[in-house]
Amino acid sequence: MGSFVRLILGVPVGVGVTVLLFLFMAAMIKQDVRLDEEKAAVNIDITAKIEDTDLANQANNIKRPTLDAPPPPPPAVNDPSNRPNLEGAAVEIPQIDANLSVGSGFNPDRDAQPLVRIQDAYPERCMARAKNSESVTVQFDVTPEGTTTNVQVIDSTNRCFDRTVIRSVGRWKYQPKIVDNQPQWRRGVVTTITYVLEDG
Repeated sequence: MGSFVRLILGVPVGVGVTVLLFLFMAAMIKQDVRLDEEKAAVNIDITAKIEDTDLANQANNIKRPTLDAPPPPPPAVNDPSNRPNLEGAAVEIPQIDANLSVGSGFNPDRDAQPLVRIQDAYPERCMARAKNSESVTVQFDVTPEGTTTNVQVIDSTNRCFDRTVIRSVGRWKYQPKIVDNQPQWRRGVVTTITYVLEDG
């Protein structure tokens, strides 16, 4: 009902405003507005005057530059006393009586280096009571043949992972420790293995 009342009141008001605007514009058009008399136009000539030039006379008046004569070559020196002495100085090689071992500059000794370190997959039996990230720190020895032995867990955030880590580290392969070109035992290697449970 309110919109109907607005329509009844709005239409006459809109028609009245429109009629007033038309009457105002008609009055503005009927006004006689006279402009000031036009002033005399300013005539500006921007065309440059072109003068003909005599190209034939200009070509005859061109002077070519004269080139300087090259300098004469330096005089030849035929005096043998003016030549440098190329014989050099004769010096005896000093003798050093010392027993020095210079060596090759390469030290073949090295610590054990990992070759194969394959980590087992996240154990399924541990998924139910494990956090998103679990870590196990182990200590082991590397034999002269490069295998791992004496694997022991020294720290673990979840004991469920200990057996999996021991089995995994037992299959690792190393380059053995080298001392005086001989493979040696490397004891007490410590490493931390981290398992991360990805949201799937």
